[in-house]
Amino acid sequence: MQRPRYGNYGPRGFGGGWGGLRIGPGLPLTPAVKGLLVANAAVYLLARLPGVDTLDFDYLFGLVPNAVFAQGRIWQLFTYMFLHGGLWHIGINMLLLWIFGTAIAHRWGDRDFLVYYAVCGVGGGLTSWITAPTSPVVTIGASAAVLGLLLAYGLIFPDREVLLYFLIRIKMKYLIWILATIDLLAGLSSARTGVAHFAHLGGIAFGWLYLKQGWRLAASSRKFRAQRARHKMAQHARHGAQRPADRSEVDRILEKISSQGIDSLTETERNVLRDASRH
Repeated sequence: MQRPRYGNYGPRGFGGGWGGLRIGPGLPLTPAVKGLLVANAAVYLLARLPGVDTLDFDYLFGLVPNAVFAQGRIWQLFTYMFLHGGLWHIGINMLLLWIFGTAIAHRWGDRDFLVYYAVCGVGGGLTSWITAPTSPVVTIGASAAVLGLLLAYGLIFPDREVLLYFLIRIKMKYLIWILATIDLLAGLSSARTGVAHFAHLGGIAFGWLYLKQGWRLAASSRKFRAQRARHKMAQHARHGAQRPADRSEVDRILEKISSQGIDSLTETERNVLRDASRH
C-alpha cells in the first residue's frame, strides 16, 4: 500500500493571538461543536488501540479516490474527515474547530452549523475524487470542513484579525483567500507535499456556494429576507410613502429579523411589516 496522504491544514504556522475572537467562558462550546471534538478524538484513539492496524483503518474509512465509487465505498466521503495522521494534525484541526466553529454555531445554531460543516467536508472529499479519480492514495483529516468554517467566519466577521505565523496581523477577509491561493498553487505544482490541497479548495468552494448561492441555510436565508425587505422599504421611503416614525419602527423590526429570525416577530410587528408593504 502507498503511504497515506494526510489532509493537513494548509500552511503551517497559522495561529497565535486570536485578535477579536471571543472564546472561552464568554462563548461556551455548543453541543454540536463538543460532539465533533469528542467524535474526532474518539476515532483517533480507536485507530490506535492495540490490535488495530492504523494503515488498514485509514484505507477503510479514509478517502481512497479509486475505491469510493468503483468499490462502492461511498461512506468514505464522510468518514475521512474524522481520521487524522498524528497529534499535530488532529490538534490544529480541533483547535480551529473549537475557535471558529464555536463562534459560528452560536451565530447560526447547531443544526445549520452541522449541515454546513458536513457540506464543506463532503465537498472537499468530492473535489479530491474529481481531481484524481484513479488515485490509490488515502486522504484523511477535517481540514476541508475546517477551512469551510474559516471562510464562513471571514464572511460573517471580515474585519476581525488573527496573527499569521504569530507575527503578521491580518484580517479574516484576506486570510481565507491567501490560504486558498497557497493551496491552489501547491495543488497545481508537481511537488509532493503530503497535503490534500484540492480537498482544502473543495471545502472552501462548496462552503462559498452554500453561503452565496442560497443552498437553504437558515441563517443566510434570514439575512437575505431582511435585506430584501429593507430594500423594499427603502423604495417606499424614497417615494414619501412612510412617515419617519414608521420607517424607524420598520428598521428596528428588520434588524430583529436579521439577528433572531422572522419567527421571533410578534403579531403586532408582523402587522407593521404588512402595512408598510402595502404603501
